[in-house]
Amino acid sequence: MSEDGLARAREKMTTAGVSGAAIEAFAHYYGELEQGATGLVPEAEIDPVTDLPVYEDIAVTPDQAREALGQTVFVKLNGGLGTSMGMSRAKSLLPVRDGLSFLDITVRQVLAARAEHDVRLPLLLMDSFNTQQDTLAALAAYPELPVDGLPLDFLQSQEPKLLASDLTPVSWPADPRLEWCPPGHGDIYPSLLGSGVLDLIVEQGYRYLAVSNGDNLGAAPDARIVGWFASTGAPYAAEVTPRTPMDRKGGHLAHRKSDGRLILRETAQTPPDEMRWFTDETRHPFAHCNNLWLDAVRLRDTLRASSGVLGLPLIRNLKTVDPRDPSSPEVVQVESAMGAAVGVFEGATALVVPRSRFLPVKGTAELLLVRSDVYDLRADGTLERTVDQAPVVELGRSYKRIGDFEARFPAGPPSLARAQRLDVAGDYTFGSDVVVVGDVTLPDDGAAHDVPDGSLLEGPR
Repeated sequence: MSEDGLARAREKMTTAGVSGAAIEAFAHYYGELEQGATGLVPEAEIDPVTDLPVYEDIAVTPDQAREALGQTVFVKLNGGLGTSMGMSRAKSLLPVRDGLSFLDITVRQVLAARAEHDVRLPLLLMDSFNTQQDTLAALAAYPELPVDGLPLDFLQSQEPKLLASDLTPVSWPADPRLEWCPPGHGDIYPSLLGSGVLDLIVEQGYRYLAVSNGDNLGAAPDARIVGWFASTGAPYAAEVTPRTPMDRKGGHLAHRKSDGRLILRETAQTPPDEMRWFTDETRHPFAHCNNLWLDAVRLRDTLRASSGVLGLPLIRNLKTVDPRDPSSPEVVQVESAMGAAVGVFEGATALVVPRSRFLPVKGTAELLLVRSDVYDLRADGTLERTVDQAPVVELGRSYKRIGDFEARFPAGPPSLARAQRLDVAGDYTFGSDVVVVGDVTLPDDGAAHDVPDGSLLEGPR
């Protein structure tokens, strides 16, 4: 029955115009599913990573840095709609600071790096069918952004959700769009190849790719890092940073005991009864930033030799076909993580970078933090932290959707520069000029509350 399922999935993807490379990658993971693969990485099979080169120790001359940056394409993942925050358009268009969106700030970072180093530095977005139109419309405000010979974007692929019962493509006539899912950001590799964009990059004389998430404003172009990467001769490098309590759900690198290679382990690859090890920042001290550096020529040659299949570890996600309806059929979404390529390329390495290069905004708690006075937005589009250590922010269910979040901070975020922690469990609407000091918890008593203008919320320090 599963053999028939793969044939039906191939036919469905071909009809939808999915590239051959993406179809072959999907077929690879389908075969792993048939064999019962779970993608889990038990703690007993890995050793923690503790000894890595550090950003502050990089020895690169300005000329080396500029030359390497001049051969770099700056790639941002831009396929998400921000559905976890209740959004229905490209997450990158959400205002972050001073009326500027993630996309606006990213463009500023690229243009500033071009001006500083006198390089061409193209911006290339991996869009989805859901984000492409709005994103390209927004980029029309920057006529100086395109670089001759390269497009501004390419499309990520899509794949059918599979019924968990028999691995056949699910049918959902009530909303056929729910029959499809993104393949995870590991799809960047077959999509770069299948779109022809990777060939264009190499033909235009570029050698390096700097890849990062669109919602990580810390991952600005950095000439020192690409200069270091070029000097190592490595095919691949990942950025990591010391973990904090806010990073316990994010991935981390580890050494695979069987061959000593670096690998990436994500939450979904961790056995549920071993999550205590995964979330222990003293055992696994570095958070994976998902900021990657790749040798474009070696990536192209590797993908060509494997028909676009890098063989990244499977991530098997069990969902319901309609995520809003828990009674709808259970489906398998086959995913992979782009950072898992660290285990594919021999000689891959990693670099410990400052926390300033890892500012992901996965939910409204992080959004509140980057909007607050804990950060300043500089002229070059980078965010500069104004305090030694950012506070931990947790927001309850009343703040999960962006509309509800905005309604509860009508005058903007409170001052968090002197806060250690802000945990808003209940439903509170903040007035203007609210200041948080120390460790503050606002409990959930089932009622809605107003925090008056000028309030001082002070807790133990």
